[in-house]
Parts: sequence; structure tokens; C-alpha cells
Amino acid sequence: MSGFAYKNGIWQCEEIPVERIAEAVGTPFYLYSRAELLERYHALDQAFENIPHLVCFALKANGNLALNRILAEAGCGAEVVSGGELFRSLRAGYQPERIVFDGNGKTEVELRYALESGIYAINVDSENELQLLNTIAGEINKIARVGLRVNPDVNPNTHPKIATGLKKSKFGVDLCAALRCYEFARDAEHLEVVGIHAHIGSQIVEVGPFAEAMGKLIELALELQRRNITLQYIDIGGGLGIQYNAEIPPCYAEYIGALRPHWERYPVTIIVEPGRSLVGDVGNLITKVLYVKQTPVKRFVVIDAAMNDLWRPTMYDAYHQILPVRQTNGHFVADVVGGVCESGDFMARDREMATVSEGELLAIQSAGAYSASMSSEYNSRPLIPEVLVTGDTFRLVRRRPTYDEMMALEE
Repeated sequence: MSGFAYKNGIWQCEEIPVERIAEAVGTPFYLYSRAELLERYHALDQAFENIPHLVCFALKANGNLALNRILAEAGCGAEVVSGGELFRSLRAGYQPERIVFDGNGKTEVELRYALESGIYAINVDSENELQLLNTIAGEINKIARVGLRVNPDVNPNTHPKIATGLKKSKFGVDLCAALRCYEFARDAEHLEVVGIHAHIGSQIVEVGPFAEAMGKLIELALELQRRNITLQYIDIGGGLGIQYNAEIPPCYAEYIGALRPHWERYPVTIIVEPGRSLVGDVGNLITKVLYVKQTPVKRFVVIDAAMNDLWRPTMYDAYHQILPVRQTNGHFVADVVGGVCESGDFMARDREMATVSEGELLAIQSAGAYSASMSSEYNSRPLIPEVLVTGDTFRLVRRRPTYDEMMALEE
């Protein structure tokens, strides 16, 4: 990661030692590199070369307004899955004509909000939703630009909880039923068919599943063309993985190279919805060692961050590299755990790691995606701050709430 590195044995973000930020902000906190974010976005955007495309960042990965403003100002679009994410994307400055609305449980209120906001397209998830959208559009005298999320039944070879394109998944319309939906949309008074959408999963580290899904979408697009239904875009979703441990994910050029031969058969705009691949390595979770506890059978490194701040290890048995902010000599094996009252509250189990002592700082890597956005106030622990570094300066982009603020909505 170009945004994070050791310099003279001290972990730093861009040009600032992390210790200095910790002194000012207090631990734990999320730390983001602006340079790393822009580098990754521009690398993806430029990798498309002469293919017409729209990059729509998946806000579910990280909804921080400051990060999203950076992407919006750079020309990125947004992919949203709720009314709240749509509001957040507009607040961050994304242009409505560069926003797509996905998700399988859109409410009537959310659909109306999307239509009134004039976004690029709504990718509907079912025939029922298609019918509801036509009704709502008629009520407010709008024409809804629609795509249909189809389920291509592709195995993404990832964790079962983040595989979304298999036939048994709750997402999308079966390919056989898709033709009926498109014909309904074509004939509906208040719908304009503009695209097709699929999203097969997350943290995918090979290009084969993406190519297979793209091939199925193209076949459907060609069949639609034979039925006088012409598309403006093919939305291949997101899901490209990053390296957490020993994975070797494909680079953007490999990914797009796998899509290109299929696209050449039906050369319309490609929409991609990256989340993790843009922001995963943009963030670290900085935490302090509270105790090093030795029991007869285990050593525990107890930190001031916990599972409510970073759910991925608990939910997915996910691996995150853990580095000392100040390099040390020696190694030991330990569980790295938080202070939440759950046995599942851990960042690492039986991990060989650098020897650390109480009071030292740790940097948990690749925490820019599905970390802050999934955090909670479990055990009445306040949400932790988020800090953005730009060169040799840093600023708080989400502060730590007080206990009173945490309970402000309660009676």
C-alpha cells in the first residue's frame, strides 16, 4: 500500500507518523489515506481504456462523507442500496446521473425518492418490484429508467455469506424469468428499459467467475435484442477481492481483460460497482494494547478496539494482518481480542505476531471496507473516530460521540 509504510521503524500514513495522530485523537480510530484512495480509483478508471464505462462506488463498503466527496470530485459515480445511502451519496456530491440504485428490498418510499432524485437507473430485483415501480412512476408522472438484476447462477468461489449469484441466493431474477420481466417493462407505460445487472459476490480473487457471469449477461442481452429490446448498459456489479493474507487477486487490467471479449459482442456502457477493491487498503484500524494476559493454555493481547468496530473476523473468520506501529524485535503467538462480552470478539486467533507490550499501538490492516460501515454500539461502546490523511496533514472526518450523544434519540 503506497498510503502506509514503515519509516525509521515507525508506521506512518502518507507523511505522518501514526503515533502523532493517536496522541491527538485517542484510540481506537480508523485511519484513511487520501492518496491511496485516489490512486486506486484512477487505476480502475484508466484500465478501461476505450471501453465506455461508469465506475459506481458501492457505498455499503464505506459511507464516510469525506471519502465519498473525494471520489465524487474525481468523477466517480455511486451504487446505493437504501434510501439512506441515496441521501448520503447526494450529500457527498455524487451527480444523480451517475448513481444506480440496487438492493432486493426497496420500499415504496425509497423508490419514489429515487425517481424524484433523477438518478441514472434503478436495478430492480423482482417482477413485483418492477410492477410497483411502474405504478409509482405513473403516480408522480415520471418515466423510470430500469435495469433488471438477474441471477446468473455462477459460483464465485468465496465465503458462502458473501456469495450472491448462486441460484439459491435471495438476489435477482432467474434467467428464464428475466425475459418475461423485460417484456413487461418494455410494454409498461412508465418504464424505460436501459440495462441489465448482476452481482455474484464479494472478495473474489479470480477472473473466471466474472467472465462467466458477463458471458451469460451478453447472451441475455442478445436475446433481448432479437425481441426489440435494446440496452444502454451492462452492470457487472462489484466483488473484486484484495489481499488480506495469502490471496493473489487479479489486477484491474486482468479483470477488465476477462470482460472485454464478451463486451465486444454487445458493446454498450459497462457499469462496475467496486467497494472493497477501492477502499479496503485505504484504511487501517489503529488500536492500543490494554493488557497482555497469559493463561495456562493461551496468551491474549487485549486491545481497546473490539468486534463492534471490526466485525469481519467474527462474521467470516476473516484474516487481517496486524502490525505494531513501532517495530519490535521478537515474535509470540497470541489471540488478539477486544473487550466485548462475547467469546467471538477477536481480531486474530493463534496468530504469530510481533511481540508487543501493554500501551503499545497496533495497526490492523485492510480495514477500509466493511469495517466502519458495519460497526455498531454493542455493549454501549461509542462508534470510533475516522481520520483522513492528506500528505503531511490529517483531520477528523467523524468524531467520537459522547455517551449523551449516543443516547440522544432514546427516552
